[in-house]
Amino acid sequence: MPTRQIKLNRRSVIAGLGTVLATPAIQRAYGQETWPNKPVRLIMPYAPGGAGDTMVRPWADKLTQAFGVPFVVENKGGASGTIGAEAAARSAPDGTTFLVTPNSALNVVPQLRKVGYDARKDLMPVARAGDVVGGFVIIQSLGLNTLADVVAYAKKNPGKLAYGSAGLGTSTQMRIETLKLRAGIDILHVPYRGSGDALIDLLAGHVHMMNEMVVYPHVKAGKLRLLAINNPTRHWDFPDVPTLTEAGYPDMDVPIWFSTWAPAGTSKEIVRILNSKIVEISKTPDMIQRLREISFMPAIQTPEEMAAFFERDWDANSLVIREARITLS
Repeated sequence: MPTRQIKLNRRSVIAGLGTVLATPAIQRAYGQETWPNKPVRLIMPYAPGGAGDTMVRPWADKLTQAFGVPFVVENKGGASGTIGAEAAARSAPDGTTFLVTPNSALNVVPQLRKVGYDARKDLMPVARAGDVVGGFVIIQSLGLNTLADVVAYAKKNPGKLAYGSAGLGTSTQMRIETLKLRAGIDILHVPYRGSGDALIDLLAGHVHMMNEMVVYPHVKAGKLRLLAINNPTRHWDFPDVPTLTEAGYPDMDVPIWFSTWAPAGTSKEIVRILNSKIVEISKTPDMIQRLREISFMPAIQTPEEMAAFFERDWDANSLVIREARITLS
């Protein structure tokens, strides 16, 4: 065999080996060729059966179908969502763990007490998962039919109305305190371990008011009266019920928004891929309907837009916390 031909073959072999050896590096660099190739955990920092758990499970189903690997919900409740949030923040940034949480665990509770993570440093924004379309309800026996009736009653009877929430430091508490602050009224706040426990006492008449999405079936059944919607637009199932702005309280909406976060250091390409898929699914009629059935609405943002929204929401919550002198005691 001619010498030149041997040299050419050696070059070809070396080039071929280089390609084979480089393939894992290329896959790691571009992410989409290797991710996801194993089950993915979606940490929900609240107990099963609550509003958050109800919301995350349709997402787990859809992402499993979209990527062909299991997206598994792992409930890590406790300490107003901070136990699960810290577990996610401390997880390996390898694309196998994400946090799906309402905003309170990231930008309300950390302003009220020390937590073991900093959302800005220890987590990376991925995508919005949906916004709660909640509303103020009151028990029927009081005979108060509008938010104006409630405010008038509370002014005449300070401290006699009791309001149940999903717990200290939650966004449902923020909604109570914002209403009290803006309307100049005194309502007793009764925190529970979750919205389910608060609802039981509400239906029994032990507390009088609440602002959660779990109340809607009982509004439809005539057991509770819906006074106003905590959202810029009206609820699709209750088109005759005004928003807070329409009820005379503009700029008082406290959003409860759910979002997906990755541990800091996760590949930006993985974040991009997951954001794109969540945005794609959010626009489908089936997902819109599934979210509506549990009183959520899609909210589409890039990771950069979500980070900016987080900061605006942090500042808004900070203002209410200072003005209303909210504490966790």
